[in-house]
Amino acid sequence: MNGAESLIRTLAAHDVTVHFANPGTSEMHLVQAIDAVAECRPVLCLFEGVCTGAADGYARLRGTPAATLLHLGAGLGNGIANLHNCRRAGTPLINVVGDHAIHHVAYDAPLTADIEAVAKPVSAWIRTSRTSEGLALDGIDAVRAALLPRPNPRGGVATLIVPADCAWGDGRAQPRQPFIDALRKPPIHADAIEQAAKQLNADAMLMIDGNGLTEAGIRAAGRIAAATGCRLFTPTFPARVEAGPELPAVQRLPYFPEQIHDIFASVKTLVLAGGEPPVSFFAYRNQASYLVPSRCDVVRLAHRHEDVEAALKDLADTLDARPAPVLGGARPALPTGRLSAFGVAQVLAARAPEHSIFATDSGGGGAAGPLLQQSVRHTWLNLTGGSIGDGGPVAVGAAIACPERQVFALLGDGGAMYTNQYLWTAAREGLNIVSVIFNNGQYNILDVEYRRLGVNDVGDKAASLFDLRNPAIDWVRLAASQGVPGERAATCEEFDAALGKALASDGPYLIEAMV
Repeated sequence: MNGAESLIRTLAAHDVTVHFANPGTSEMHLVQAIDAVAECRPVLCLFEGVCTGAADGYARLRGTPAATLLHLGAGLGNGIANLHNCRRAGTPLINVVGDHAIHHVAYDAPLTADIEAVAKPVSAWIRTSRTSEGLALDGIDAVRAALLPRPNPRGGVATLIVPADCAWGDGRAQPRQPFIDALRKPPIHADAIEQAAKQLNADAMLMIDGNGLTEAGIRAAGRIAAATGCRLFTPTFPARVEAGPELPAVQRLPYFPEQIHDIFASVKTLVLAGGEPPVSFFAYRNQASYLVPSRCDVVRLAHRHEDVEAALKDLADTLDARPAPVLGGARPALPTGRLSAFGVAQVLAARAPEHSIFATDSGGGGAAGPLLQQSVRHTWLNLTGGSIGDGGPVAVGAAIACPERQVFALLGDGGAMYTNQYLWTAAREGLNIVSVIFNNGQYNILDVEYRRLGVNDVGDKAASLFDLRNPAIDWVRLAASQGVPGERAATCEEFDAALGKALASDGPYLIEAMV
């Protein structure tokens, strides 16, 4: 076999079988290899940012990496924004990036680039293969690098650059290596658990992230809160949260620093269980960047890359904490009248199937989180790194990872335009995704931030940089052109009816929510 096939077979032996691809000429031998390996699933994406975001969403649900297949430095560069989000999420991902043949690089052909330099800001591991015989071994190292637990914020993005002559030369596939079954998150020392147990009380906050936000981790955290009276929080943008009325409630830190300051007014001790001390998302004049008050003690139980779930269980046992009571919940009544972001949230909380998956981006989707937590068992996937355009691609990856579950993509109209090509892939693959576009015709967060400068009257030129209504985007027609049916809703009743059609459909559906 050639080097390309040796790589693809070796990746498949290590459970990397899904390839989110936007290939070019330098990847044709890799495409041929994917075609030859029966267990591989290629997924064509029309923009590299969809490839990288979808691979992120897939790994958040499965815990094992998918691969991207990208074309040279330009293709990798197109995927950078969602690789940034993936790195911040800490999810494993393998970029396979084609390159010119080694002897061809010296001629500086038009697509020649320093691919390693492009990859460096978003990769925990980078290698350019040098021989076709060693390509499969490089693939093993890429898998190991992606799965290796790493401290924040290095993440688990491994980038393997494959020169064309390494793909077409002779190769040798490698068998599954024992490390794949032996990798474990580092355990927490008993001293850290004992220290945290002494610090937790009604004046303390337990900040949870990583695998502490699994069902088992949240149940253990609920036991801890019931025994000590501490408050449970996640960071503002955790990668994945299991939630629902039968689980203990975990609050999420708000976005703006003033709101976080208000929460910490009564907190004397912050215990970090995978989370980090909160910092302001952006710097503001005359405001601190580090948001933990100086009078608040910070105690580290576990880092995010460590086994936070086990640490929480051990801490609950150390406290001899009993199972936490849960308040339970009920589906809310259906709203009526003019549609708003909160009205959308109410309808979703009333109608969403059990164990749905919600991928969110910018826009009004975040309003659904607290209501869903009280009403329906679900998995919540956040935009992690702040680079918008992530929610749609993440939903694609989640739907491929868990085809038996209903997936929702809750997207702002501005952010969704960054990667609207995800709709085409959803239609092509027949994915069970309901996309809700919160259409308010503007980059609303920028209008908010501009006014936070103290500006009362927004000038015409400034307002034009936030406005998406000239020309207005017709999301229903845009989706239809990519094979996704949909409709527009301006009232709560219309949105509820549209959601009923979406849930009954076989495949993707889009609802343009006029908010």
